[in-house]
Amino acid sequence: MASVGYARVSTRLESRISTRKRMPSKRPHACKKVFIEQASGVLAKRPALDDALDCLRDGDTLVVTKLDRLGRSVRNLKEVVDGLERRGAGLKALSQGIDTTTPGGRLFFHMLAAIAEFEHDLIVERTKDGLAAARARGRKGGGRSKMMVTKARQARAMYDEKTYTVQQIAETFGVSRGTIYRHLGEDASSA
Repeated sequence: MASVGYARVSTRLESRISTRKRMPSKRPHACKKVFIEQASGVLAKRPALDDALDCLRDGDTLVVTKLDRLGRSVRNLKEVVDGLERRGAGLKALSQGIDTTTPGGRLFFHMLAAIAEFEHDLIVERTKDGLAAARARGRKGGGRSKMMVTKARQARAMYDEKTYTVQQIAETFGVSRGTIYRHLGEDASSA
């Protein structure tokens, strides 16, 4: 039964030395190996984490300083822990006191994951309700239109003259060709 450490350092200011200091070898959770990754947590590929997970055997424990260093989201964190359980390995999050090698630790982890997922669902629901209420009040999301009605008419007139290309019209108004095409299409559908 060995402990394997994983640390993700997200900025250049955090050095590998400071990460190693967070997992000193004189504590009870001393790790036989520590895998350190300097990357953002949102990256899908994290080779050091893959190496750490490959190193784990039945009865081993993955040690992290905090859960947010391990998972990109609650769903991702739960997938990692489920994968550890299938291997017969556990997880210890030092600063949060989580140890999934014990029944109480597994319960605590799953309660935290359930609460975080519930909170996420509430935020999504509130956002949808807020957007629906704004639409009911006549508000429309997105950025401001780059072409007001008068500019759209001028663009249409330039286009109808057949002396300007769409690119030239777009450069005249400081917008993209797609914006010009969109307004030309709206103008044609309203006529």
